[in-house]
Amino acid sequence: MRIGELATAVGVTTRTVRHYHHLGLLPEPERRANGYRDYTLRHAVVLARIRRLTELGLGLAEVRDVLADDAGKDLVEVLTELDEDLARQEAALRDRRARLRALLGTEGGLTAEGPVSPGLAALFREVADLSDSPMAAKDREVLALIETAAPPERREELMGLLTGFMEAPGGVERALAAYALLDELADAGPDDPRVDEAARALAACLPAGLLPEGVPLDEGDSFLRAMYADFPPAQAEAVRRTLRIVMEGGRS
Repeated sequence: MRIGELATAVGVTTRTVRHYHHLGLLPEPERRANGYRDYTLRHAVVLARIRRLTELGLGLAEVRDVLADDAGKDLVEVLTELDEDLARQEAALRDRRARLRALLGTEGGLTAEGPVSPGLAALFREVADLSDSPMAAKDREVLALIETAAPPERREELMGLLTGFMEAPGGVERALAAYALLDELADAGPDDPRVDEAARALAACLPAGLLPEGVPLDEGDSFLRAMYADFPPAQAEAVRRTLRIVMEGGRS
């Protein structure tokens, strides 16, 4: 058989046959006197086996192991590994679909900052009255960032603390008042006398334990520098003072 006849017999392309030659998966026959390669039934058998293995999902490196005459992986071992890998992929797909269904449901996490967890989405709905506050919008973005970066156990703890504050008597009202004070500082300077009042109001909204020990307060921290740079001067100063008040235990 010539290469085209071999490819047709097995149901692949001549380019595929040449690729398998290049990778050493399919031995190349010797050329005859006329310059053509003459493929035998053995070549067709090996090529058909390669096709069956790749259609099962094996990579070409795994196919090489199966076809190896010496010390290659046993076919049962390779297929068992493939089955285990597919099981992991199935589990991951089920988990992703469950998360998507939760996001698409009425209690999901599709918000302006989303997708976020259902818990954080519920918190944002709790403070829907703050939707017109520019400072509250920035705060929601930061919360979404923190939730994304935090370890799962810390994430759950944070959501519990924030939800507990908002559900406590007067929690939403205090948040509304704090954001209103901060919004008023949008065009003010860092020495504005209202900065201290806004800082104390915001600090009163932060539950104990929200900021873990060792949180940096100085400008040497790159995250804080980036956060302060995103606020107008007076608001940035209010946030600085808020962090100091919270870390020093001086909530009013």
